Amino acid sequence: MITLIIVIVTCIVSITAFQRRDLFEKLLLSPYRVANNKEWYRMITHGFLHGDYIHLAVNMIVLYSFGEALQDLFSSYSAYGAIHFALLYFGALIVASFSTVIKYKDSYSYASIGASGAVSAVLFAFVFINPWSKLHFMGILPIPGIIFGPLYLWYSSYMAKRGGDNVNHDAHFYGAVFGFIYPVLVNPYLLQHFIRQLVTFGK
Repeated sequence: MITLIIVIVTCIVSITAFQRRDLFEKLLLSPYRVANNKEWYRMITHGFLHGDYIHLAVNMIVLYSFGEALQDLFSSYSAYGAIHFALLYFGALIVASFSTVIKYKDSYSYASIGASGAVSAVLFAFVFINPWSKLHFMGILPIPGIIFGPLYLWYSSYMAKRGGDNVNHDAHFYGAVFGFIYPVLVNPYLLQHFIRQLVTFGK
């Protein structure tokens, strides 16, 4: 249920901000304003903004596709599944923003938007619990999550260093890493579960 709520609220805020530049400017992640004006809320609110309808649709489709299943998995390992999902999602928005704030804190013009860091966390938490589940690489080729994960991290790291495409790949990378670690906080047993899934090929 919480996944659907996040999707609905994100769609409402994003679509509203498409028409209202003042709202867009108020909520986006500005490392300069976070570091110098202490506007810490931007480390979360930027996740409710998107650049266009395609950006919004891709993030929300992936979030809904894996979010509902992940929340159910969390609930099977903890009595506080919904709370853990919320902590994962919003915690990832913050964690994914730290490197951006540090890297661009002196750049007044730099800004970042989008829920991709948090969505990456949801996807990687799902992979941690079901490492051999099939994910579609580039939206086409189905490959096991445990193979998709390293490829995604390598690509995000490579593109973050290369730059030039107006995408915050650092947020993707750190959000994914946070998502891969978080399940162990839900239930330490999941680390054993992950290792067993790897060695038995999910059997």
